[in-house]
Amino acid sequence: MIHDLRQLAIILCSGLLLSASSLSARDKLQFAQQNVKAFEQATAELITAQTSKDRIRGLTKSIRAVENALSIVRENLRVIAKEKAEINARLFSQEENISRLLGVIHGIDKEPAPARLIHPQGPLTTARAGMLLADILPKLQAPVERLRDDLAIFEEFERLQEEARAVLKTGLSDLQKARTDLSVALANRGPLPKRFTEDPSKTALLVNAVNTLSELTENLSLIAVDEVDGSLPDISARKGRLPFPAYGRILRRFGERDAAGIQRSGLLVATEPETLVISPTAATLRFKGQVLDYGLVAILEPQTEILFVFSGLEKIFGNVGEVIPSGTPFGQMGGISEHETTILDEASVKTGSYRSETLYIEVRERKIPQDPLEWFQVTWE
Repeated sequence: MIHDLRQLAIILCSGLLLSASSLSARDKLQFAQQNVKAFEQATAELITAQTSKDRIRGLTKSIRAVENALSIVRENLRVIAKEKAEINARLFSQEENISRLLGVIHGIDKEPAPARLIHPQGPLTTARAGMLLADILPKLQAPVERLRDDLAIFEEFERLQEEARAVLKTGLSDLQKARTDLSVALANRGPLPKRFTEDPSKTALLVNAVNTLSELTENLSLIAVDEVDGSLPDISARKGRLPFPAYGRILRRFGERDAAGIQRSGLLVATEPETLVISPTAATLRFKGQVLDYGLVAILEPQTEILFVFSGLEKIFGNVGEVIPSGTPFGQMGGISEHETTILDEASVKTGSYRSETLYIEVRERKIPQDPLEWFQVTWE
């Protein structure tokens, strides 16, 4: 018996005690469950958006809510995959100790009752064995409970992943339909207010002549014909509170250098595929088109001397010279909507192959680059 009890002590001291991160793992599990539910609720609102009096605004608002929820769910799924991998690795690394523990317990249990109560070396040794056993058993209970907790959390993580699969399958399908319906609604909307007419030949000449976005923004007036005098309402009082044009994650901030050491005059934002890009305020579409290696570029003018520049778009809605209403889409990011299985696979810490779209944003006031975060309010980080 003494020999078996010593074995128990050695096992306990040699690493059977599991990590105490179970509580934090449970918190992460609860947070992930809440966000999967939020995604489900957001997609449910896509149905009511179809019957909204202003269908474009209704669909835009609902789609953006789903895009934001999807981004959060994707991040939560990465956390779940990481937690599962850590629990699994912890259990695997302690498999030998657990097997030894079970063997010792089984051996003690097989001993006849008298052998467990009376030691052959006499009453003193029997008392010592009893004291050792009384000391070990409470310490043995703690790691067993943590082991049980880890296994329970692991199973709950797996159940949540399956729940997320079902929710994503329905939600992604509804999201894709809503995006298609929104594109149709945008194409069929009536004519927007127009502040000038574009001269396509001058636009082509300008694009071929410029070498930078800065040169493009400085010469936009050359492509305008019959421009209406005046400006749109002043937005200076809303500076810092304008809604951010697209949900995503900031990869590089204003003035930061990229991997090549190039310093840019704007923000680089990672977005989900096909994310909508909205006009944060009523603004004139001053330019749209392919420019150098910037890809498809859109330039909005919310008021005279202020420009919002966007590049990396896949689609641009509206015609040059028109006023884009506040809160409505003027662009959409590229990429292909993903299958729920792909999202779950990409969340795995082993594959981790998710690649986002990238949106580049500049703000220029009197031709001078400004930090976009001084103008737009970020509510999703």
